[in-house]
Amino acid sequence: MKTPFIHNKNRYQQLYKALFGSTINTVLTIISLYFLYLTIPPIINWTIIEANWLGSNASDCTNDGACWVYISVWWQQLLFGQYPSEQIWRLVLCSGLFIVLLIALIFHKHLCTPLQKRLLLISTLFYPVIAFALMYGGFLGLPIVETRFWGGLFLTLVIAVVGIVTSFPLGLLLALGRQSTLKIIRLFCIGFIELWRGVPLITVLFMASVMFPLFMPQGVNVDSLLRVLVGVSLFAAAYMAEIIRGGLQAIPKGQYEAAKATGLSYWQSMFIIILPQAITLVIPGIVSAFISLIKETTLVYIIGMFDFLGIVQFTASNSEWIRYTKEGYIFVGLIFWVICYSLSRYSRTLEKKPSH
Repeated sequence: MKTPFIHNKNRYQQLYKALFGSTINTVLTIISLYFLYLTIPPIINWTIIEANWLGSNASDCTNDGACWVYISVWWQQLLFGQYPSEQIWRLVLCSGLFIVLLIALIFHKHLCTPLQKRLLLISTLFYPVIAFALMYGGFLGLPIVETRFWGGLFLTLVIAVVGIVTSFPLGLLLALGRQSTLKIIRLFCIGFIELWRGVPLITVLFMASVMFPLFMPQGVNVDSLLRVLVGVSLFAAAYMAEIIRGGLQAIPKGQYEAAKATGLSYWQSMFIIILPQAITLVIPGIVSAFISLIKETTLVYIIGMFDFLGIVQFTASNSEWIRYTKEGYIFVGLIFWVICYSLSRYSRTLEKKPSH
């Protein structure tokens, strides 16, 4: 058994060999260090040392560094859009419930009793209803807040979470349908997948927000956010179906035959034997699709919805703050990175777990 000292020594030797093991590696290392020397100090100076941290308006940004006063002034719009200030507690409550539920789902194996697991399942099923009732209002004396006032990071997460939660089961059914022995089901799934994968998301959003209302009967109006949610979910489901189908094709035929030999029905063999293995194989692809979906939610700004990035672009029209919107873009990029990186790290954890 290697001692920690020997283990660390071997790691340092490997690192030294990678950086200075040859003439080319040494030259590239020196160039990289020089590049870091030229870029890192100015970045630290601009973002931290010379930055403006306190203030209430743009005139307080007197130094040559970043104006983080922008974030302190616009934080409410960046997070919640035009949602009424006195009702923001409803969004905070929804977020708190979501975090608790998410932690329970991640650590669900620590739940000991069947009753606890049933409560978790019931909470998962009813949470969307409770969350929408809180966010939209109209019951128990809560005033209605129409979706046109929703915005910021809150709107981005709503679109992303709904898209992720709905696209996975839809993609799963489409992947199974594409491999169905019933020709009509197989052709329908193939046509659906190829149609939605053949158009860019921005086209789907334009169709959902502009063209779809033209085909509705007179007097019937579907909420714009609902149209976007449906379009995003169907678009993501088509890509999810192909990812899951790749996992199904990677399963050896012997697994299918073994499932039949045990006397299980088609759906039992799929959900007990085949799908757990297939999904485990394609976890990186599934998480990559989720990450792409989260970033693509920024396209809703083009159809007039002020999501997280859209709020920053909106503030660029303010003559007082137009010089400091780059701080907003940095803040938005950092939040997106934290969300996407967290998903990526969690997927690594899932990959190490056994499929059963």
